[in-house]
Amino acid sequence: MLVIGLALVAAEPPPTPARESSVAAARDVVRDYYAAVSRRDYRAAYALWHGAQSYAHFRRGYAATRSVKVRFLEAGTPEGAAGSIYLDLPVRVDAVLRSGAQQHFVGHYILRRVNDVPGSTAAQRRWHIESAHLKPVPAGR
Repeated sequence: MLVIGLALVAAEPPPTPARESSVAAARDVVRDYYAAVSRRDYRAAYALWHGAQSYAHFRRGYAATRSVKVRFLEAGTPEGAAGSIYLDLPVRVDAVLRSGAQQHFVGHYILRRVNDVPGSTAAQRRWHIESAHLKPVPAGR
């Protein structure tokens, strides 16, 4: 806030650069997430989530994973709601376990970012993973 005389005026946050608020930037978050998992940088992957489970539980979930690739199935469309923007990104995820076994999943990620509202931080105005909804699919499909 800025103090002008005796009146308080809420300072507007700087607008988020178009690149950071784009669908491409949201896709990059999911790509970065799986790249971090593949290089076993679980802290970096965990940091891309908003309100995720405990770090220890998160890390155990990937203990047997060797590598992961993600493919986007459709372009998501951002939708606004109560000061935030949500984006549904349909994906296919292909994982290789340490044993060499392969796993395949389809579903979607929900990403969220805060609109450029007074009081929001730059970190809040970047995309983060809100939730993931993935189902296993049989190998070869």
